[in-house]
Amino acid sequence: MSATHVRSLVTAEDRGPVRHVCINRPEKRNALDDDVVGALRAAFFGALHDPSVHALVIRGNGPVFSAGMDRDTLVDLAEVPGRIREFHTLVSGTWNALEQMLKPTIAEIHGVCIGGALELALACDLRVMADDALVGLPEVKIGLIPDCGGCSRLPAVVGLGRAKELVMTGRLVGAQEALQMGLVNRVVPAEDLSTATDRLVAELLECAPVAVAYAKRVLDAAAKPALASTLEHEVTIQQICAQTIDFVEGTRALQERRAPAFSGC
Repeated sequence: MSATHVRSLVTAEDRGPVRHVCINRPEKRNALDDDVVGALRAAFFGALHDPSVHALVIRGNGPVFSAGMDRDTLVDLAEVPGRIREFHTLVSGTWNALEQMLKPTIAEIHGVCIGGALELALACDLRVMADDALVGLPEVKIGLIPDCGGCSRLPAVVGLGRAKELVMTGRLVGAQEALQMGLVNRVVPAEDLSTATDRLVAELLECAPVAVAYAKRVLDAAAKPALASTLEHEVTIQQICAQTIDFVEGTRALQERRAPAFSGC
């Protein structure tokens, strides 16, 4: 077993033909900012171009998979709305790398996986979840929408009705509900999470790699034929949301740890 550091914020470890990429910012609940996303981008493209890597697992170090976008990043976006498209381009391009690589990708979810972190997991082919974990897309609670694939990918995974409920209410769901709606593929006791992920990866690796790779490509094309245009629509709408008083209030309430008082403008 060998391990190499992509950056201190993200580590990459090879377990045979499986590359384990780990978000390594536990003191910040693995929150995602420009540096973390940049490190993930390097890790994903490294796996993409390494012929010895046949599958990729993304997970988080510490008590949670990831608490989503870093609070300071959200405040920065509220103060400089023009940076929305720049940040979206970085994040969406990184998440897209998972979806586009001709290798199976699996998200190993524990603790919480919310906002941009769930969008990362949705860009993976499969998701394995600990039975005590929580997932959700709470962006509307601070005046935004899920703009890095949440609105675009979630309907293809759980159906339009459930996707609308999750996005428009921003509520978090537990593992059994996530499994019931098809948001995750497998739910196991937290102590068995790594073993269950390894078992799923082993099932994938027993199959012909070229067939698995192109099955992934065809299935994604069938389920999300307009992905590029809907991703662009997401960021266009996000730029509108980022200029609202509600977004300013939402981020201020987040900083002050109180409920926001939205005005609808």
